[in-house]
Amino acid sequence: MIALLRQRLRRDWLQVLLWILATALMAFAGFAGVTESYSTHADRVGVLAAVMANPVIMMFRGLPSGASQGQFVSFEILPWLTMLAALMSTFLAVRHSRGDEEAGRSELIAATPAARTLPTVATIVHGVAANVVLGLLVALALAGSGLPAAGSWLAGVVSATTGIAFVGIGLVAAQLMRTSRGANALTIWILVATFLINGIGNAAGIPSNDLTRITSTWPVWLSPFGWAEQARPYDTDNWWPALLGLVFGLVLAVIATALQSVRDMGEGFVAARPGRTHARPALSHPQALVWRLSAGSIVGWAIGGALVGLLATFLGGLLDQVSKGNSQVVDILTKLAGGASLDNAMVTVFFTMLGILAACAAVQVVIHARQEEAHGTAEPVLATATGRVRWLADYMIVAAVTIVIVVAAAMAAGYVGAATNNGSSELYRSITVTGLSELAAAGVFVGITALVFVLLPRATMAVGWALVLLATVFGMFGPLFGLPEWTTHLSPFGVTPVITGDGVDLRGLWWLIAIVVVSAAAALALMRRRELAADG
Repeated sequence: MIALLRQRLRRDWLQVLLWILATALMAFAGFAGVTESYSTHADRVGVLAAVMANPVIMMFRGLPSGASQGQFVSFEILPWLTMLAALMSTFLAVRHSRGDEEAGRSELIAATPAARTLPTVATIVHGVAANVVLGLLVALALAGSGLPAAGSWLAGVVSATTGIAFVGIGLVAAQLMRTSRGANALTIWILVATFLINGIGNAAGIPSNDLTRITSTWPVWLSPFGWAEQARPYDTDNWWPALLGLVFGLVLAVIATALQSVRDMGEGFVAARPGRTHARPALSHPQALVWRLSAGSIVGWAIGGALVGLLATFLGGLLDQVSKGNSQVVDILTKLAGGASLDNAMVTVFFTMLGILAACAAVQVVIHARQEEAHGTAEPVLATATGRVRWLADYMIVAAVTIVIVVAAAMAAGYVGAATNNGSSELYRSITVTGLSELAAAGVFVGITALVFVLLPRATMAVGWALVLLATVFGMFGPLFGLPEWTTHLSPFGVTPVITGDGVDLRGLWWLIAIVVVSAAAALALMRRRELAADG
């Protein structure tokens, strides 16, 4: 057991460290930004009242539990702290279970006295320990900022227990699916679904008379994110909902261990689709193989993009009602939109989320190249007339086209939403300009992730996702958290063109295009001389 834990810590200490530090940094920066932007009780009451006037916006925020400083900080950042813990945990669980099995490491360990189940137990201990450290740092960041100690420790605990719940989800998914790619896709869909279920339960809740508190409806109890929020840090400080995530995660971990002991190595409980006797003519091209490997995830990201486009335009039709009730939510939207007009603010905010989705989709495609290399399945392709540069270029091309597909799905859905709401020509223009702008922002991550893949292949996954995470924190939450303007400009999402009156402020467009071109060219040029790094 000790040897297995040491091997796991040595193998992915950097990835886990980045996730933990990013989560703790969000907790600290969230407190600083929220207290600076909404320093008075009246400011916070106004924001809560405005958000409750628009339940759909509340789906993407936390659970209102009052207007004190701590309660408002929890409302703003607790969902994202638990989201980061969940993402870290699912990737960790799949990487050390199905991922090791695909790479052949599990079979070697099973031939030792460790047998088949001890590695799963080691993964459980590893995942729990990582989340305990994450929860501890979150609690210290909040308590060190001056918030009440009891609520801060509870916020740290629910962040950790939510992560532990998703350790269990990831382990079970790894037993069900035959590939790590399939297991990761399943866990991400579960994560998104449970996040939305919790949001629906909050949005359908009953507000208090003073419009500072929501009593959620029953769907929140179907979601680990709901359990975390029902603990209500800095309000009632209920510890028992926090235990639900811990119990749920450990129960699923036991189930995963039992499933591991009864299935064949390399197989999954979800049967693979039977393959064709003869390959289609289209698969004779190496790039077609990349499309075949990425098709399922691309469809999922495109559906997410379409949902973002619909929300952006449907919510835009509610802005007039919200501004008449309270102007505080307008201040939030315009701040996040970089000072854009009210008509464009909602589209800008949601299309920033679209850029993040498109970047994630592109990074996932480039990471597939690293997975194929690490698993040894890239070698048969490179043994043909396909050279290394052409092989990497195919992944980069598919990643770039994936961005176009995701953005196009959002823009098409946005146009439908605008037509349904009798949107003005300015709204159509905003959708077009903002959507096209996100192409450049997301494209940055294709070139940079490919460059990391060439220079530091073993760090491709960790660095690729970490860059998207940091860009999201700075670009989307930087203005809300009151971070310095220069930090926002570090993010591609924070310097995309915006509409200003009758014109368009290009801002950092040319810099984004230059980074895309230079990083992509450098990656392809350096790939010519790089040797394969097949071990994970």
